[in-house]
Amino acid sequence: MALVHETDFGTPRSPSDTIVTLTIDGRSVSVPEGTSIMRAAMEIGTAIPKLCATDMVDAFGSCRLCLVEIDGRSGTPASCTTPVADGLVVHTQTERLKQIRKGVMELYISDHPLDCLTCSANGDCELQDMAGAVGLRDVRYGYSGEKHPNPGLDESNPYFTYDASKCIVCSRCVRACEEVQGTFALTIAGRGFDSVVSPGMQESFLGSECVSCGACVQACPTATLNEKSVIEIGTPERSVVTTCAYCGVGCTFKAEMRGEELVRMVPYKDGKANRGHSCVKGRFAWGYANHKERILKPMIRGKITEPWREVSWDEAFAYAASELKRIQAKYGRDSVGGITSSRCTNEETFLVQKLIRAGFGNNNVDTCARVCHSPTGYGLSTAFGTSAGTQDFDSVEHADVVMIIGANPTDGHPVFASRLKKRLRAGARLIVVDPRRIDLVRSAHIEAAQHLPLKPGTNVAVLTALAHVIVTEGLANEAFVRERCDWSEYEHWAAFVSDERNSPEATAAFTGVDPQSLREAARLYATGGNGAIYYGLGVTEHSQGSTTVMAIANLAMATGNLGRPGVGVNPLRGQNNVQGSCDMGSFPHELPGYRHISTDAVRESFEALWNVKLDNEPGLRIPNMLDAAVEGSFKALYVQGEDILQSDPNTKHVAAGLKAMECVIVHDLFLNETANYAHVFLPGSTFLEKNGTFTNAERRIQRVRKVMSPKNGLEDWEVTLKLAEAVGYTMNYTHPSQIIDEIAALTPTFAGVSYDRLEELGSIQWPCNANAPEGTPVMHVDHFVRGKGKFVITEYVATDERTGPRFPLLLTTGRILSQYNVGAQTRRTANTVWHDEDRLEIHPHDAEQRGVRDGDWVRLASRAGETTLRALITDRVAPGVVYTTFHHPDTQANVVTTEYSDWATNCPEYKVTAVQVAPSNGPSEWQRSYEQQAAAARRIAVPAEAAE
Repeated sequence: MALVHETDFGTPRSPSDTIVTLTIDGRSVSVPEGTSIMRAAMEIGTAIPKLCATDMVDAFGSCRLCLVEIDGRSGTPASCTTPVADGLVVHTQTERLKQIRKGVMELYISDHPLDCLTCSANGDCELQDMAGAVGLRDVRYGYSGEKHPNPGLDESNPYFTYDASKCIVCSRCVRACEEVQGTFALTIAGRGFDSVVSPGMQESFLGSECVSCGACVQACPTATLNEKSVIEIGTPERSVVTTCAYCGVGCTFKAEMRGEELVRMVPYKDGKANRGHSCVKGRFAWGYANHKERILKPMIRGKITEPWREVSWDEAFAYAASELKRIQAKYGRDSVGGITSSRCTNEETFLVQKLIRAGFGNNNVDTCARVCHSPTGYGLSTAFGTSAGTQDFDSVEHADVVMIIGANPTDGHPVFASRLKKRLRAGARLIVVDPRRIDLVRSAHIEAAQHLPLKPGTNVAVLTALAHVIVTEGLANEAFVRERCDWSEYEHWAAFVSDERNSPEATAAFTGVDPQSLREAARLYATGGNGAIYYGLGVTEHSQGSTTVMAIANLAMATGNLGRPGVGVNPLRGQNNVQGSCDMGSFPHELPGYRHISTDAVRESFEALWNVKLDNEPGLRIPNMLDAAVEGSFKALYVQGEDILQSDPNTKHVAAGLKAMECVIVHDLFLNETANYAHVFLPGSTFLEKNGTFTNAERRIQRVRKVMSPKNGLEDWEVTLKLAEAVGYTMNYTHPSQIIDEIAALTPTFAGVSYDRLEELGSIQWPCNANAPEGTPVMHVDHFVRGKGKFVITEYVATDERTGPRFPLLLTTGRILSQYNVGAQTRRTANTVWHDEDRLEIHPHDAEQRGVRDGDWVRLASRAGETTLRALITDRVAPGVVYTTFHHPDTQANVVTTEYSDWATNCPEYKVTAVQVAPSNGPSEWQRSYEQQAAAARRIAVPAEAAE
């Protein structure tokens, strides 16, 4: 496949519905009012020369190349900043324009290095292209005159270089940083001929506020900003459009290649989730695919104390199957199970749950959504009738008020955060409900209207207090409620929230939220226009996670903020395919499409196609599997693409459960922490090496396309296929497209999905069926899936995890921009430059009381265990609250989290752990013993032929 070339129209699309007609070079063209002449010309294939213009940012009009002549008007206006008008007659190529453009280009070239043959952008340089476009063949002024300032080559950023000598000061990078990313890290320093692009206050790129999203690199028309991979490898020769394998935003990229070597990942402008933008992870952090620690050959061992032994695929499958059969014969059919991956494709996840149900003969299947967003499924299904968010990401552009609860989009979902910040700069108002002062509370050119810094664990009380204000002050949208919801349930709910004990004043004593601020936030959400709620793991990872999701749904229904663009209830999913893993039937009680395993008609449709009898009883959840393993009844586990030892709560209990099993099969890229207790290792393939689909947080199904051959020899779906065959259950597929066809045949919400349809439409948001053949961007437009919206009483019940004299602080956890989940991928890239260890954020008051200084090693202890890490003293957290990330396994952050979990779904309560912090002089006993065990568990025996 050749390089995928995207047309650059020079200026953004106009949103106007009014159409005007003009004539350009004798050709008539009709475009929306507000369109630039440059874009109108490009619509009919006329490319006006340009350097400072690109359709990712607003028109600037500085380069003076795009001049045109207009009949009846004097002068030569810039086509990028001149809007169209009915009846205009425009000329883009006249003798006068030719001479002006050549003169402008002469000035640019006289100030530019003449090293085109050795320049890394040779053949991919707009300055070079424009010199040819205007017919420049000589420079009258010579090349030895004064040049723009050259502060020297900046190679501080691990992914790109900044060569000021090649800068033409077009400001595209500065504008991209402002308008697309919203970081405002770049500026033009100096004036006139002394102008130069500068990161921050003349800092290095690495030392500045730059977040390495790549927007400036993408915008640069020369080699001023260029990827180091392009400099080292050369310009790409072909590209494949695929989907990012990091967070739940689901950005579309062009993987640009030379042969089978990836040169760079370029965000795709037609990607409907990212609209041509990216973050540091998706744009640059793909080097893990080639990391030296990646395991490429299957391995087995009899005991976890033995070294690994490399074997053939056939031997690995045969050994794994024999162990599974032996264990089931000895301990019973229900003694084995599996965990699907939220990083693998829909097709691969579907196959794993099919293997377990049809091949193992039980429903002992679960997924990482258990420990992150299972309350979303329960809560939204209860209120609305479907287990997913209501909007597409474009919807935020129509929001007037945005409420962010328990989410940190700038770190966890940065591309969505950039789109949100752009809307905030345009006038939307923001409410942040979070214990920490996240970046969105106040950063460049944005500030939240209200920040409600609640005490961890009190989400339900705060949301019910917001509802109290809305109902008691008459701010509810009763017309919407009467038409779309169960009115009697609403009346019951309204009476409950109106009770004085749910008022902001009454709840402030334990939530810590200022009553007046809460009242103002409630009024703003209810009366400020289109109100949208976005939430994250700070909502779901609580003992009342499901209750909190239902409380959010109550707020949206009570105010009528559902069923149209700009509103809705939107979970920000953590991993790239956590939505898809749930859709594909990864829960023990649900088949694909969220249909209960006990429903005879549903089960029978699967049995008919799979040619097997299915168990009608729900199986074990992940916590139940581990409990049963410790008790002795659960003996084997197939884990695809998850690291439960690092990601699940109470690490000691997880380790005990894994250690008690007789056969643990890990299917992954690296020897992760779970693999310390594994007996079979099946090497996985990266997203670059497979075909399939991911489903992002907005229910958008997108193609994942193979751009290189699997380094391990097999795509992940093929690995599961062969394991199933070895177990004795044959599944006949030759391509993932056949798997999605089966999913569509069995799952009503996917009925209209196929690879052909995805190629045609680019992406599809489920439900996609006869009623919605092109998908459903906005859910619940005319009615809720369940019929009438359901209001649920959300009684606040304090968590059993309480602070006290021994453990007086509350620990909450989260993520950071440069790292991802358990860090298995990002820790094996240059992203460690920004975050090479987990740090404990602690308020100056709490630190001073404990004699802790910034950077000191501290002991973090809870009722479950203890670990050590370095302190970061900051007022981003409130007194009494500490915070850390969990990206690095040597921190062992989850050794301190408890087994308390959501009442409905067993989602762990990661966000509320009572702890004590004290100075430390070394690793905890658990860290030391774990390090020794991990080192022993990762030994790989030298093959006999290599030893000789």
